[in-house]
Amino acid sequence: MVHSVPLVEITRGPILESIHYGDAVVCNAEGEIVHAWGDPDKIVLPRSSSKMLQALPLIESGAADAFGLTDAQLALACASHGAQKIHTDSVAQWLSDLGLSESDLRCGSHEPSHKDSRRAMLLAGETPCQLHNNCSGKHTGFLTLNKHLGGHSEYVDIDHPVQRACLTAFQELTGETSPGFGIDGCSAPNHAVSLHGMARAMGFFAGANPDGDTRNRAAYRLHRAMAKHPVLLSAEGRACERLINAAGNKIAVKTGAEAFFIAILPEQKLGVALKITDGSTRAAECAIAAILVKLGALDPAHPHAQRYINWDIKNANGWSTGRMRPADVLN
Repeated sequence: MVHSVPLVEITRGPILESIHYGDAVVCNAEGEIVHAWGDPDKIVLPRSSSKMLQALPLIESGAADAFGLTDAQLALACASHGAQKIHTDSVAQWLSDLGLSESDLRCGSHEPSHKDSRRAMLLAGETPCQLHNNCSGKHTGFLTLNKHLGGHSEYVDIDHPVQRACLTAFQELTGETSPGFGIDGCSAPNHAVSLHGMARAMGFFAGANPDGDTRNRAAYRLHRAMAKHPVLLSAEGRACERLINAAGNKIAVKTGAEAFFIAILPEQKLGVALKITDGSTRAAECAIAAILVKLGALDPAHPHAQRYINWDIKNANGWSTGRMRPADVLN
């Protein structure tokens, strides 16, 4: 039996204090494993790291072209955004263009994850609405597809045409029949898959041909939109935004809840899927940055890379008390 391996270490002074175990797979454009740590066959829920797969039917169906969607809107369809004004205004305008409103969303509401935006909302005495949900862009993409397909309003139902289209795309690109699903934080189904299957799908995105068939063109448009608009995809100061910018907007990376991460590397034609076993987001950020460095997609000397692969842990007085660093297997 293959087990998860140490991927990230935390030190305090000279003492190794904590170890984060995990699993990661790198696939080429043909879906073949070129690197693996831990168990490639581990069944995982990719959570928000699967949003580009859920957005594929938006383009493949013709809905994106029928409604004239921009690259910025395609990035929002793949986003876990921070509910900055640029996010909420963009989603509100997109809904308005569809003749819809915030009440048509089915994602639920929560406070902005972007700290300054959350503070501003609290100081103004405002309450969050569904526009502030980090998945509101994905759900507006669902609504766009739903309007194109003519489905009923409950588009998050597992048997709805929108979700059936998402499952078909998911299974075809991962090359696997999903063994089941969970309901995500935004109330949409999230399908399980092996880590290899998820990396296989990301490898396809990385090798997508803009002059190829409908699926290739769709995958290319999506990963380019993600790389082109990292703030819309994430938020200012978040790991996805920092790492995409540090790589010169040549890659796409996307986090998912419970310490999942994917990366799409078009120049290397490689796709990455990563899961930290204990759900630690900071460990996932460290591990994905180390893998990007290892694959030649990220300069280890870049300040954003150093932030994650040589994480300086400070106490309340601002003293450096330890480090977070990749385990030796990632070096």
